Amino acid sequence: MITLYWSPQTRAARALWALEEVGADYDVKHIDIRAEGRTDPEEFHAASPLGKVPALVDGEAMVADSAAIAMYLGDRYAAGTLAPKLNDPARGEYLFWLFFTPSVIEPAMAEKIAKLEPNPVSHGWGSFDRMIAALETRLGENEWAAAGRFTMADLMLSGSIQFLTMFGLLDAPPVLRSYMDRCLARPAFAAAMARDKKETDAD
Repeated sequence: MITLYWSPQTRAARALWALEEVGADYDVKHIDIRAEGRTDPEEFHAASPLGKVPALVDGEAMVADSAAIAMYLGDRYAAGTLAPKLNDPARGEYLFWLFFTPSVIEPAMAEKIAKLEPNPVSHGWGSFDRMIAALETRLGENEWAAAGRFTMADLMLSGSIQFLTMFGLLDAPPVLRSYMDRCLARPAFAAAMARDKKETDAD
């Protein structure tokens, strides 16, 4: 059985959603990331060198970071549906949008929160405004981020748009709001949020 190392109100919620999408059996182990002088299981440290959640152990496979977990689960359990196969021409665009959250959205968010001066030439993420414009263009022209269907890339992107709107960093334009609503209407998302609440209440 898969083990997910989780903590409430973290990116680990994305991993729950990914697990529900692929229909895998899994167990959740709580990591109190906010505790001072915490003592974590050795397996968790082996899976997550930075001591961050989420981290996942599936037999001998160990994966940390929500985007990497989404990629692993898609390839391992839903290749051809939630993840384009390696020989699918859509694989390239899928990988770009799958990792758009950690490589572009999250650095751009940090830039905005810290009120840093945008430097699109030097910063790999461009700027916050360029990040939003790229999302609007892509999702204005396509129902889904890649491959013409819902994939793990959409899971990552829609969760990020939800976060941006929830914390007042973005007044989502209609194209992004409707896209987010499409993704969050999926039964697997509802199941993941129910599990997240259950684990939070038990924490």
